[in-house]
Amino acid sequence: MTTEQPIAPKQADTQAVPTALQPMLQGSHTSAWVTLDQATINAFADVTGDKQFIHIDEAAARQTPFGGTIAHGFLVLSVMPALNYSLLGELASAHTLINYGCNKLRFIAPVRAGKRVRLVAEATTATAKAPGWLITQTLRFDIEGEPKPALVAEWLSLCVPK
Repeated sequence: MTTEQPIAPKQADTQAVPTALQPMLQGSHTSAWVTLDQATINAFADVTGDKQFIHIDEAAARQTPFGGTIAHGFLVLSVMPALNYSLLGELASAHTLINYGCNKLRFIAPVRAGKRVRLVAEATTATAKAPGWLITQTLRFDIEGEPKPALVAEWLSLCVPK
């Protein structure tokens, strides 16, 4: 999958959506790259208690098919809010975005320590839901230089005006 391709067709009716939300509903949006280095992976392991050797033991991980340590799948997912906020601009400062959950989530390819990932997000639906709008986004985390993404997800956020 090339990173320049859109990830889903538009299904949102932008005519009915408030003006503040309309930029989010226009095509896909791509974040800056972020590096998932070993220090970040180790810190995530400490916080979550997931200290499986494939994440933190570089010598043992070199003996696996991955050839080294890899980031936790949930670490990759956990950088989504910050990267998504960077794409939303004024919308993020004018609204409260509440994590509403995930309909679909698949971890596709491992992210080796030191690799960079970026978020490609596209809003596919916007539905009125009191007290705001329920936004469904298709998310893809590209891995720099790799043919497959780290993960794909269908993410839900409740967007509430401040």
